[in-house]
Amino acid sequence: MTEEHIRRILDEVAAGRMNASGALKRLRHLPFDDLGFAKLDLHRTIRRGIPEVVFGEGKSAAQIAAIGVRVVRAGGDLIVTRITADKARAIKARLRKFVYHEDARVGAIVRRRRTPSGHGAIAVVSAGTSDLPVAEEAAVCAELFGNRVARIHDIGVAGLHRLTANLEALSSAAVLIVVAGMEGALPSVVAGLLDKPVVAVPTSIGYGTAFGGLAALLGMLNSCASGVTVVNIDNGFGAAFAATLINRVGIARDGD
Repeated sequence: MTEEHIRRILDEVAAGRMNASGALKRLRHLPFDDLGFAKLDLHRTIRRGIPEVVFGEGKSAAQIAAIGVRVVRAGGDLIVTRITADKARAIKARLRKFVYHEDARVGAIVRRRRTPSGHGAIAVVSAGTSDLPVAEEAAVCAELFGNRVARIHDIGVAGLHRLTANLEALSSAAVLIVVAGMEGALPSVVAGLLDKPVVAVPTSIGYGTAFGGLAALLGMLNSCASGVTVVNIDNGFGAAFAATLINRVGIARDGD
């Protein structure tokens, strides 16, 4: 159930083409749809402008497909993160329009592609090539959420000339998502050079004392560059969501 669907129902009631009982029947899934193993928040798009995103890790392909069927039937967009190629193939067997973005490990059915909105592009910046899966999760999610996205990869602090060569492209973005593993220094450097909001994403990339991303996380949380927002380890989706909200601040949605 989307804002467009509810507006259409209300218009039909106002025009006398539908009675109150019929409208109530159409809206009967407020506030969620109970599948037994999952309770789907089909109205999240109305509240937040972004649909509920399904975390695929730990769910079976059958469970995700069942969720997807119900979401699509309700007229919503389906976005699933953290799924393998094998699981995506099994889901696609039931949902033919399911599109899998392998590098991002994200699958989706988008009924109507969103027109890019916001103050400008979101730049997704990765420190190293090993950080690309998390960076792509952020980039693909940000695109599915209705943003223009620029990708700038492999500009970590081990070679600062690679970063400075991209300062013009970085400064043209409205929001920066900066993805880094190892010691996690790149967001601090970027935030110290530019007057843009920075959403930092620590990755689990690194040798033993990186502690699966904990070193990068602590480094980002203790950044000496003010105003850096930090999400959880490997959480490209969370970074895309935060960056989307930042990019939309002060921009009225239709009907506001």
